[in-house]
Amino acid sequence: MHSKKTKLVIIGGGTGGIMLSSRLMKTKAPVEVTLIEPADTHWYHPAWTLVGAGAYDIKKTAKPMSEMIPDKVKWIKDYATGFRPEENVVTTANTGDISYDFLVVSPGLVMDTSLIEGLTEALGKGVVCSNYTDPEHTWDVIRNFKGGNAIFTQPTTPIKCGGAPQKIAYLAADYFRMHNMSDRVKVTFATPGTVIFGVKVIADSLMKVIDRYNIDFKPFYAPIKVDGPNKKITFKHIGPKENLCVVNDDGSTDTSIAPDEIVMDYDMLHIAPPQTAPKFVKESSLVNAAGWLDVNINTLQHVRYPNIFGMGDVAALPTAKTGAAIRKQVPVVMANILHLIKDNHLGKKIYEGYSSCPLVTGYGKMILAEFNYKNEFTPDPKLKQMLIFDSTKEDWRLWMLKKYGLPYLYWNKMMKGIEV
Repeated sequence: MHSKKTKLVIIGGGTGGIMLSSRLMKTKAPVEVTLIEPADTHWYHPAWTLVGAGAYDIKKTAKPMSEMIPDKVKWIKDYATGFRPEENVVTTANTGDISYDFLVVSPGLVMDTSLIEGLTEALGKGVVCSNYTDPEHTWDVIRNFKGGNAIFTQPTTPIKCGGAPQKIAYLAADYFRMHNMSDRVKVTFATPGTVIFGVKVIADSLMKVIDRYNIDFKPFYAPIKVDGPNKKITFKHIGPKENLCVVNDDGSTDTSIAPDEIVMDYDMLHIAPPQTAPKFVKESSLVNAAGWLDVNINTLQHVRYPNIFGMGDVAALPTAKTGAAIRKQVPVVMANILHLIKDNHLGKKIYEGYSSCPLVTGYGKMILAEFNYKNEFTPDPKLKQMLIFDSTKEDWRLWMLKKYGLPYLYWNKMMKGIEV
């Protein structure tokens, strides 16, 4: 690059965008950083699981975006609307074209309730709740629940923090147990997945949790319709046909619906909405066939445009979409861009798919799943300093880490560009 400073544009003021900006400001690299982000507020979403169970104050999960963006970063408070990658240009809603030498795409994902029939009308009203959209409403629904069928489910799309829909099921089941309601509550966890968790040692522990709470676990259940007024949810059974469940509780079959569809009555419903890349990304030339940002899974460099990188929830990476994953992705993106500026080739740092899922299994209990692209269990050696020697088992110390340790590290280290 001949210019004095390389122009780096980052789309997204979430975990990835702020962490990368802060890190770059700590280097003496000749880079001019511009951040495109329309929001006034930066949210710490991992704590919303606890908010939905009445164990965390939502006010503590928000900070003004103006406090998060480092001083020397130019903030364009606007929506990115599209790309012209051949011209090195990002288009915006109100600011016009923004040119770049390097571009990092990290705008997160969006909820698309239209992908499940009836969900747009039902979500957030009455007993249909979601920690993904309004965790305070979830808490209202749980604490006002008088009994009956409590159904927890998730969509067929990728979602951020894949474990979140089951965490709130465990917390609700624990809440019902503590309030002596277990005999008048049936908790069901229905998922399109084949197993409760992709890492076997973690799945084995979670099946014990499910047994303890007497949760009805339904794999291969994909939600396709929510009937809010009649409190019914329809699932499509997407597993092997011989595993088909009986349609009605009394054993009879209902001929009015397809044999692979199951209708359930609910008295409360917690659902993770379907999630997709934001429209301006999904409709661009930067995505793969599934509509996610098409990057190399190890270098995070775009597969077709070498001066574009992607990270976080928008990226097409075969691992869980979590803040923990971004913590390991940012240093790779940063090293690769700085190497390209200096030497015109990528660095040696690669991302191996690390992600982690803090699986809250009840009030004061948690399992910590850490894994890579191969679904191998990869626990952080630092846990031993906290006297946690087996994070596949429930531990109160892990709950303390989730409630106090991780938020502290997030706000005071990660977001300030300090390595953790």
